[in-house]
Amino acid sequence: MTGPRFTKLAQSLPATVPFVGPEAQERAMGHPFAARLGANENVFGPSPKAIAAMQKTAADIWMYGDPESFELRDALAAHHRIRRENIVVGEGIDGLLGYLVRLLVGPGDTVVTSDGAYPTFNYHVSGFGGTLHKVPYRDDAEDLSALLAKAAEVNAKLVYFANPDNPMGSWCKGEDIADQFGAIPDGCVLLLDEAYVELAPKGTAAPIDIDDPRVIRMRTFSKGYGMAGARVGYAMGEASFIRAFEKIRNHFGMNRAAQAGALAALQDADWLAQTRENVAAARDTITDIASKYGLSALPSATNFVAIDCGKDGEYAKAILDGLVARGIFVRMPFVAPQNRCIRLSCGPQSNLALFDEALEAVLAELG
Repeated sequence: MTGPRFTKLAQSLPATVPFVGPEAQERAMGHPFAARLGANENVFGPSPKAIAAMQKTAADIWMYGDPESFELRDALAAHHRIRRENIVVGEGIDGLLGYLVRLLVGPGDTVVTSDGAYPTFNYHVSGFGGTLHKVPYRDDAEDLSALLAKAAEVNAKLVYFANPDNPMGSWCKGEDIADQFGAIPDGCVLLLDEAYVELAPKGTAAPIDIDDPRVIRMRTFSKGYGMAGARVGYAMGEASFIRAFEKIRNHFGMNRAAQAGALAALQDADWLAQTRENVAAARDTITDIASKYGLSALPSATNFVAIDCGKDGEYAKAILDGLVARGIFVRMPFVAPQNRCIRLSCGPQSNLALFDEALEAVLAELG
């Protein structure tokens, strides 16, 4: 009897996941977290209108979702003042990253990213046999000029750049990004991950000609719109580039309720504005808590804050472990020197009060 005949590429890869979910940690601990503040989720949640739309759609869940996501793409096109043909909807940015890499990257093709940036992107590149080249952060921010220079050096087909950035929460002006488009090498695509842009200062989004085939941008309903569990993301780009996704995407990957919820969320501008206010207030509270204990909160344009613990990664990991042991789920960057930080999602004041109490105890224990 023989088993499955895996490809050589699959045999060469480790069986892993980019992130260990809080649910797995809760199972290991035998109890739930008191405050779930580590997964970059929007703890303030989605618009009540989005919830109502998903509940209404539940009775029709026996039907597949529209494989074209026509109504949602139509609304997104109007929202961004582009054409429906410039948008593809997918299963969160994670799903779209997989499709993009599948379109552009084969065994041995080179890809450039930042060392310590979003690991799921790296996971997809490795899964299709690409070769990753990593560029260090500069001043706790992704360095676009260095990324593009490396791309020219290694003949990269794809460059990943997030604005705002995960895991540090840093950001740059959109005009500064656009000013560097001339440095994109021939045959290379710049991927702009704008997952957090709805929560960032005005002017963070780069002014881009939608018909420029050198750039593709991705957004999500997971962050500002509070719908991480629904898995709705979209990519915007030149029409023929977007059309190429039809060759390889899962046309029935978007469930019906998620499409309806995203459409309702997009139309509830008041809830998004309220979320921005809640996130900004939480960022201020986290900054104050960090300062109270002699730690430094980094400026953030996202729904999380990176807290500089003042020493090295080992010390930050000890703080993280102490918080987790006290029921506070947080995470930390995984590459030095960013791993001197822990990373905390914004949340209601009740959750942040639990974090404050636990942090005080952990720091006292560590001396």
